[in-house]
Amino acid sequence: MKPLNSLVTRRLSLSTLLASLLGMAFAVPASAQEGAPAKIIVGFPAGGSFDAIARLIADKAKTELNRPIVVDNKTGAGGRIAVDALKASPADGSVVMLGPDALTALYPFTFKKLNYDPKKDLVPIGTAAEFAFSFAVGTAPKVNTWAEYVTWAKANPKDANFGIPALGAPHHFFGILLGNAINVPMQHVPFQGSAPINLALMGGQISSSIDVASSQVENHKAGKIKMLAVSTEQRIPQAPDVPTFTELGFPAISGAGFNALYAPAGTPANAVDAWNKALAKVMAMPDVKDKLVAMGYLPVGKSTQELIDRQNASIKKWEPVIKASGFTAD
Repeated sequence: MKPLNSLVTRRLSLSTLLASLLGMAFAVPASAQEGAPAKIIVGFPAGGSFDAIARLIADKAKTELNRPIVVDNKTGAGGRIAVDALKASPADGSVVMLGPDALTALYPFTFKKLNYDPKKDLVPIGTAAEFAFSFAVGTAPKVNTWAEYVTWAKANPKDANFGIPALGAPHHFFGILLGNAINVPMQHVPFQGSAPINLALMGGQISSSIDVASSQVENHKAGKIKMLAVSTEQRIPQAPDVPTFTELGFPAISGAGFNALYAPAGTPANAVDAWNKALAKVMAMPDVKDKLVAMGYLPVGKSTQELIDRQNASIKKWEPVIKASGFTAD
């Protein structure tokens, strides 16, 4: 028979061990949460520019957030399927979405039945990057400047059309602004993406196009098409020879497209702030900037309030244009 003090000591040791194990078990969720994988939802296919930007953020922000980050492509409906995925995600900072400005500035006015309320379902985190739209011509008409195109369009209003990669996108409404600015009722011609637009320009099937500048730069440099103006306030690094609409005396046609990070409704402020700070650091990295510029984007990465102000400015700009056009997407 073992001495009483030995049994007591053994029981105390077992109790201490059990308490330690229980303490470790209760401690796991907190530490696991910190290092658990996070997710960036993207509403566009792998290999595209939105996907590439999301993967840049995921690769660089993992250090800032102290957790691995994966990219989850929920493709379709111009980003609206991604919003559904975001709405169904936990509101704890583990899931965010990289989405286009159309989600907040265009879709609320182009869709009668939208699957989300931007003000209630999307929590702004920060602007990731912005990009220019450009106006280009091809083989017909034979013009070399914006002024020459305006003269031609006024003389040939029935032929003054513009190709766009999708109906109801910013390109579409920039064309309406452009037509209003030069007093020519320009007609949009929708295509399935940018590649067929460039082919139609080169073949003379359309007189002009409005597209994301990065989709036109290479053909512009090769002399196959000619970019006549860009929509941003400053000339773009990829095509410094192309003037801005503001330079040409048409400030109403100015404006940049952008993409931004959003969290689901109910996400705590500290989680939003952590993502915003990580995004700002990523967008300030020289190698990230170089990669984005090569893609035709300019990094932003400013405060959450900057994104809110940018959204409000976009809504103020596009709401009257869309309503006056009478266009609906559904």
